[in-house]
Amino acid sequence: MKENVIDVLMYLFENYMDEEPEFRPDQDVLMAELSQAGFPRGEINKAFSWLEELAALKSQDGMSATALCASTSTRIYASQEQNKIDLEARGFVLFLEQSGVLDPVTRELVLERVMALEAEEIDLEQMKWVILMVLFNRPGQEQAYAWVEDLVFNEVQDQLQ
Repeated sequence: MKENVIDVLMYLFENYMDEEPEFRPDQDVLMAELSQAGFPRGEINKAFSWLEELAALKSQDGMSATALCASTSTRIYASQEQNKIDLEARGFVLFLEQSGVLDPVTRELVLERVMALEAEEIDLEQMKWVILMVLFNRPGQEQAYAWVEDLVFNEVQDQLQ
């Protein structure tokens, strides 16, 4: 079974997202648990780095991104983004933005985090998880997070039935 960074991130998110904000498990303990679950050490380290970069983006001032993203602008994807993010996933991002779930700054954070993944292609399911992780880490996005969380987990439940 070939696990990648997005699989590690999804595992962490599914297993630890309901924990209290003060919950900060030891990285060595998490590393051991993830290794025991079958994830390769290299992918675990990449996932931890991805999360650290997401946290760093959260702490940065969003003013520069806000200035770059006017609310009436249309997002044009670079060729690298088009090659990596499938059409259905890009359409979903547009749908969320037009629905008011994603603002332009959060959209750009989502796309930045997707491009930071080493996966060759990101499909709709993976995009939903990245969006969920970004919204979870953005103050003031609780309602948007809850909406996407319901969407993701309702679809997972439907697939299990």
